[in-house]
Amino acid sequence: MTLNLNDAESVLSSCEDLKISENPICCFRVNSRNPAIKRDRQFQLFKMIILPFIPILALLIQTSFSLYDIIQYRNEVNEIESQVVMATDLGKVVTRLQLERGEVAFYIYTNGSILKSNLTQRYATTDEAINNMTTWTQIILPASSNTNDEVGEVMLNKTSFQMRLNDFRTQIHSEENNNTVFEAMLWYMAVNNAMLGHLTNQIKESDKSGIWRYLIGFKNLIRSIENIGVAAVYGINYYGRGHLSTDAYVNYIKYDALGRDLLNSSFTYVASLRRDYRNLTNFPEYGSIKNRSRTISLNRKINPSIEDAIKYYGTMTFYVERLRNMHSNLRRRIKQEVRSLLKEASDKEAIGIAILVTVLIVSPIIIIFLRNAVATIQVYSMNLVQKARELKLEQKKSDALLFQMLPTSVAIRLKQTRRVPAEFFESATIYFSDIVGFTEIASTCSPLEVCSFLNSIYKLFDERIECYDVYKVETCGDAYMVASGLPERSHSKKHVSEIATMALDLLHASSYFKIPHSPNEKLQIRIGIHTGSVGAGDTVNVASRMESTGEASKIHITSEVNDELQLIGGFKTEARGLIDVKNKIRIALFLHQRELNILLSFIYPCS
Repeated sequence: MTLNLNDAESVLSSCEDLKISENPICCFRVNSRNPAIKRDRQFQLFKMIILPFIPILALLIQTSFSLYDIIQYRNEVNEIESQVVMATDLGKVVTRLQLERGEVAFYIYTNGSILKSNLTQRYATTDEAINNMTTWTQIILPASSNTNDEVGEVMLNKTSFQMRLNDFRTQIHSEENNNTVFEAMLWYMAVNNAMLGHLTNQIKESDKSGIWRYLIGFKNLIRSIENIGVAAVYGINYYGRGHLSTDAYVNYIKYDALGRDLLNSSFTYVASLRRDYRNLTNFPEYGSIKNRSRTISLNRKINPSIEDAIKYYGTMTFYVERLRNMHSNLRRRIKQEVRSLLKEASDKEAIGIAILVTVLIVSPIIIIFLRNAVATIQVYSMNLVQKARELKLEQKKSDALLFQMLPTSVAIRLKQTRRVPAEFFESATIYFSDIVGFTEIASTCSPLEVCSFLNSIYKLFDERIECYDVYKVETCGDAYMVASGLPERSHSKKHVSEIATMALDLLHASSYFKIPHSPNEKLQIRIGIHTGSVGAGDTVNVASRMESTGEASKIHITSEVNDELQLIGGFKTEARGLIDVKNKIRIALFLHQRELNILLSFIYPCS
């Protein structure tokens, strides 16, 4: 859309008379809402505030949901921590009961004649682990220690269980103790199985953290130790009795196989345990353990030996103790993982809260800033009328500058139509020139001397071209461009002789020009001329190539220029040779004017 000068002047005139009132009418209003009216300003302010509030509200909702997910994750980690604490407590109790079971079995087997350690101290260690448990569960125990009946009783609390445990211990040390090693072992097994079953039920296999894998490995490892310990009791009986009964042999095979399977399954859930186990079995007695296990599996009759039983018991105790150390390391690793998860959850929660608080704080600030911005815009719109008056004065100044920069005809057309369409000139002549060795000349002088030098030479050229019907197009550095036949159209070929004569004049004048900072150095210019159509043609480019491929102190012209000069007369040409212009091989000739004895060259195109 274009706006002509008369329309613009009428717009400015109408706005000069604008008076702010309750119902003003301004030509710059783009819709039915006028920012100069208070009611309309309030409506615009409301729209500008409500629009950015929508994404802010969306951000608040998104941040709230993210924070909710983070809190849920933290609760899940807390629940995992509770599982780990419970598993740790149960693991400690089961471990203490396993140790107590082994020593009680050895005590019963030797009829109290040999003690591996102080049983009273072992009982105290087990009681301490039970007292340290934070949670307790119902477990089912045999009704008595000397019966194989499956009827049991429910231990509802920790105190009742401890009472039952103390009764069992007292019965073992009484003179009327009729318990066998296997009966004591079965009672301890019932307690441990009840606690391990509770541990299995509490482990969730679907939490996002992956801790459940460690917990299952933890549980399988302690079950493996449990079964290996039971199998070791049967092994003690084998070496002490010299043979296992059928039931005892079957139980040994079962518990030994279960111990190995559970140990391998713990490696599946916690891969690092396999490396720990390889380090664990790196002791000399491990080979004897495997050999003794194969011997017991064959169940061949041997000579009973208390010494072999004690030696086997010591070896298995050492092996199981190393398994318990591996179990303890796993427990510490689980605690580290849980602490890491708790820290991660706490950091996420803190970040989420910080983001939410930041959004809540920043949102009103943004709205306040936006309100101030809208108010500023409204003030600006009210000052627009005053700026329109000032614009009219500045437009007059720009018109004056426009007439100084452009030819009169072009400036008038631009002022009237606000555009100057491209025109086509059937015939015009273009002149290009530059200073030979200008780069070397400029490199030996200061910037001020370069400016002084160019001002001097172009002042000379400007004075000379005023004698001819030509128009100076531009000067850029040492380049000088002149045209004839435009923008005022010429219906004759006079522009060719005007440019040619002007070129000879400038060439002659430059030969007498003294370089200000180097008066002994002779100035040389290179000139190229071409005539033809200007607009969609290639006249300007060809003229530029004439200058760039020319020789110093000579004027290069094309065949078109030469033809016109021959018709005009007074110019002489001579061949220069073959040159490449715009990827075309052309025949070059020289032309000179007799009076000045200055050579001009032109180029004929080859067919």
